[in-house]
Amino acid sequence: MTILLFILGLVLLVAGGELLVRGASRLALAFGISPLVVGLTVVAFGTSSPELAVSVQSALSGQTDIALGNVVGSNIFNVLFILGASALITPLVVARQLVRQEVPLMIAVSLLLFGLALDGNISRGEAALLAVLLVGYTVFLIRQSRAAAQAEGGSGEAATGRGWKHHWLVQVALIAAGLGLLVQGSQWLVDAAIAFARDLGVSELVIGLTIVAAGTSMPEVATSVMAALRGERDIAVGNVVGSNIFNILGVLGLSGLVSPDGLSVAGSLISFDLPVMIAVAVACLPVFFTGHLIARWEGLLFLGYYGAYTVYLVFAAQQHDALQSYELVMGTVVLPLTAVTLTLFAIRHRRARNAGAPAPKVRKS
Repeated sequence: MTILLFILGLVLLVAGGELLVRGASRLALAFGISPLVVGLTVVAFGTSSPELAVSVQSALSGQTDIALGNVVGSNIFNVLFILGASALITPLVVARQLVRQEVPLMIAVSLLLFGLALDGNISRGEAALLAVLLVGYTVFLIRQSRAAAQAEGGSGEAATGRGWKHHWLVQVALIAAGLGLLVQGSQWLVDAAIAFARDLGVSELVIGLTIVAAGTSMPEVATSVMAALRGERDIAVGNVVGSNIFNILGVLGLSGLVSPDGLSVAGSLISFDLPVMIAVAVACLPVFFTGHLIARWEGLLFLGYYGAYTVYLVFAAQQHDALQSYELVMGTVVLPLTAVTLTLFAIRHRRARNAGAPAPKVRKS
C-alpha cells in the first residue's frame, strides 16, 4: 500500500504540474500579466499550499518547530534541488527583473525572518507584519506587470486575440485542477516517504528536516520541471523565487497569526538552518548574474550542495564521528572555493558585456 501511494503521488504531481503550467501561462496572456509575474504569484502561491497547510496545522497544534522547520527546509530545497534539477534539463534564462528585484527581495525577507527570530520567538504582531508585506508585494507585482503591458502597446487581451475572453474560465479550471492534484499527490508522497524512512530506522528529526520539507515542495518540483520541459523558463525560475518569498511572508505570517503565543524558534534554527537559508538565497545573485543564465554545471553544483546539506543533517542527528571533519572540509575548502569561483565568473561575464561580447546563448538539450 505504501509503494502504491508513492507511485500514485508521483503520477498526480506530474499531471498537476502539467495542468498548472498550461493554465497559468495562457491565463497570463489573457489578462495582460507576464508569465514571470504569474510564476511569482499564482503558480508560486499555489504550489506552496502544502507548506501552508502543514505549517498552519502545526501551529494550531502547538508544534511550532515543524511550522518553522518546514518553511526553512523547503526554501533551501527549492533553490538547491529544484533549480538544480531544472537547469540540468535545460539551461534556464533568468529574467532581468528577477536579478534586479525578486532575488534581492528574497534575500531581504530571509534576513528579516532571521532578525525576527533572534529573540527566540516570532510574535503575532510580527507575523501580521509578514502577512501585510505579502499583500503589498502581490499588489505591486500585478500593477507593475499591467503597466508594462500597456506601455508596450495595449492590454494583454488585445494582444492575444478575442478568443481569450471566452476561454479564461477554462484556464482557471485547469489551474484549480492542477493545484488539487498537486496537493493530494504531495500528501500521498509525504506519507509514503515517512513510512519508508521509519522502516529504515531514520530519526524523526531527520524526517522533519528533509522528507517533510522536500515532500511539501514536490508541487514546486513538478511545476518547475514541467515548465522547463515546455520552455516556460520564466515560470520555472519565478515559481521557485516566488515560493520562497511566499513561504516566509505568507506561510509563516498565517501560521504565526493562528498560533496564540506566536512561533517559538529553536536554537538550532538560529545557529545553523536560518543562516544556510540566507546563504542559499545570496548564492542566487552571482549564479543568476552570470549572463542571466543558469547553466547545467551550476545546476549540478546546486544539487551537490543540497546533498551535502542533507548529509550534514544526518551526521548531526546521529552525532556521527565524522561530523567535525565534515564541517571542517565544507567550511574551509568547499564553500570558500565555490564563492570564489562564482565571483570570478560574475566578474568575467560583466567584463565581457562591457566589452561588447555577445551574450551567452541557450543550448538546446
